[in-house]
Order: sequence, then structure tokens, then C-alpha cells
Amino acid sequence: MGILRFNYRSETLGRYVDITVALPTDGYRCAPTPYLKSGTGLAQTAPDRPCYKPGMRFQTVYLIHGGGDDDTLTYRYSNVEEAAQRNHVMLVTPNITNSFGVDTCYTVPYMTFLTEELPTVIQALFPSSPAREDNFIMGYAMGGNVALGCAVNRPDRYHTCVDISGGIGMTFRADTLMKELDGDHFRSRFPLYNASFGPSTGIPGSRADLRSQVLRHREAGDPECRFLLVCGSREFIRQRVEDDAAAMQELDMEVQYICAEEYDHDFKLWDRYLQLALDRILPLKRQAIYP
Repeated sequence: MGILRFNYRSETLGRYVDITVALPTDGYRCAPTPYLKSGTGLAQTAPDRPCYKPGMRFQTVYLIHGGGDDDTLTYRYSNVEEAAQRNHVMLVTPNITNSFGVDTCYTVPYMTFLTEELPTVIQALFPSSPAREDNFIMGYAMGGNVALGCAVNRPDRYHTCVDISGGIGMTFRADTLMKELDGDHFRSRFPLYNASFGPSTGIPGSRADLRSQVLRHREAGDPECRFLLVCGSREFIRQRVEDDAAAMQELDMEVQYICAEEYDHDFKLWDRYLQLALDRILPLKRQAIYP
């Protein structure tokens, strides 16, 4: 697996942002040439492997990190890199800090960055397929909720969304988020919560009000994503995740909910289901896409 960490100046965010990209390079080889056939031995290395070819593309999973993490931590605390390699898929993890993935009320538009600018940059600089059926989004903890919000707000971008432990932030029950913003509990535990979402009165009908966004996109005739929501049975945010799953079912969305027994809010759960998503849940081609 090839791992590249780079940064560039985001026009949307108005600052340099770090991005980690994982490419499944271990499964490919150079095509034989007269030089490679002349005795270097390279041409005989794994002759059954597919070759690198100009214009080849990969399916891409945007992997969103949790609160307090950065774009590298997921790769250090899980085996998602290995899972991506065996499934021939590209991973992209941007550092979105503790932004909750929204267009914040302090005028830093993280959701616009994630759903508009980032895919454009990645598809321009890397072999990422632009087709909707080849793009997916998933995350854990804060990142799970961000993945959910991005997929609901821009269903034309992603085929499937996997939300693991994403019980804080955007929701299908606007009154729940409004109560959180008006109370002291979240204000004390997550200092940027109120700063990101703003006054509770602005939630209904906003991009954080996911129910309203689903109805808006349906009225416009836009495609709808498939969803998987996962939560550990011991997690403190379990009820909120289950409320969102129930609301999605009430809207007749294509959603599956898994309560992982005996798991808590940690990487034991996240590593298992990040790998499971790549191995069995996402509709991956598990090979490069050639022109």
C-alpha cells in the first residue's frame, strides 16, 4: 500500500489542510518492456499481477476521522490500510479538526470543503474515479456523523455511507440537536459544538437537519445513498444513533442498523467495522478501473 501525506492551500477553508491518501500499489506491476525483459528480473516479478496503465482509476472511500484525531491516526490505530489493499480501493482522509463537518457559523465551510472542493482536488491529482458508483464515504465517532451528513446533503457524490458511532452532531431529529445546543452538557464537553452549529434556532431546515435535506433532495429527484449505521451496545451515544436509524427507516431510506454487542466507543469497534465495510459491505469492484 502506498501512503502519501500532503497538504495544499484550500480555497474553501482559507488555509493549508493535511490530507492522507492510501493507494493499493502492492497489487500492481509495471508492464514488461524490452529493458525489463533483458534480464533485470523485474519482468518476472509476480507476472499474474495486473499492470499499471495510463488512465487507470480506483474506487475511492473518503474516510473521516473522529473528534480529537487527525488524518493519520486512523491508519496508526487500525488495520484499514491492509483492508484497502486487499480490496483494491483508494482511501482519502482529510484533517477536519474538531469541526463536526459542518459549514460552521464562524464562516469556515467544512461541509462545502468535503463535498465540493476535496473530491475535485483528489480526482485531479490522483487516480480516483469520478463516477458516483465508485465513491463512498465512511467514518467513526465524529467522523461517522460527518459521513452521514455529507451523504445526506450530497447524495449525488456518494453511493454508500457507513456511519460508525456517529451519535454526536447532525441528526434526523432537529429537536434533539436544538436541546443539546441549549444545554450545558455538550457546551462543557465539546467547546466547539455551539461554535460550529450556532444558535439552536438556526437548526430547523439547515444542512444539519438531515430529515429536511432528504425531503428536499427527494423533491428534486436526486439519487439516494445506501446507509449502514453501527453502534456498540455499551456506547454512551447508542440511543441517539438508534433514533437516527429509526427516523431513516420511517423515511423509507435504504438503511441497515447494527448494534455491536459488548463493544464500546473505541478502536476495537471501529477497526472491526472499518475493515468489514471494505471487505463485505461496500459494493467494491476489488480491482482497478481501466480505460
